[in-house]
Amino acid sequence: QVQLVESGGGLVQAGGSLRLSCTASGRTFVRSVGWFRQDPRKEREFVAAISWSGATTHYADSVKGRFTISRDIAKNTVYLQMNSLKPEDTAVYYCAVRETYRSDTYDYTGTGEYDYWGQGTQVTVSS
Repeated sequence: QVQLVESGGGLVQAGGSLRLSCTASGRTFVRSVGWFRQDPRKEREFVAAISWSGATTHYADSVKGRFTISRDIAKNTVYLQMNSLKPEDTAVYYCAVRETYRSDTYDYTGTGEYDYWGQGTQVTVSS
């Protein structure tokens, strides 16, 4: 079992920045970590993903150039640095883990490709 705890959400004005953290504990055999977000009116959507080695990162087109995903292996933590925030970035942000027993060839944007999810952290961007 892997437990994930997200933090760092909050209320920020448009153009501002936030850094989200996702800390994993328990049996942490992690292949990759993804960040997703969900507005109550929409389906959960992919934001960014990173391999645990840090060698590979992926971003949704809507956040490229504004968000950066990174990880600190020593702290078992993945970060999502969010800059130039827009009102449309408002959502609950979730991190998710894909374990090592699963293939390294997968659709990193798919919610079904991840094994564990955090409880989410609210990000609200005011205009």
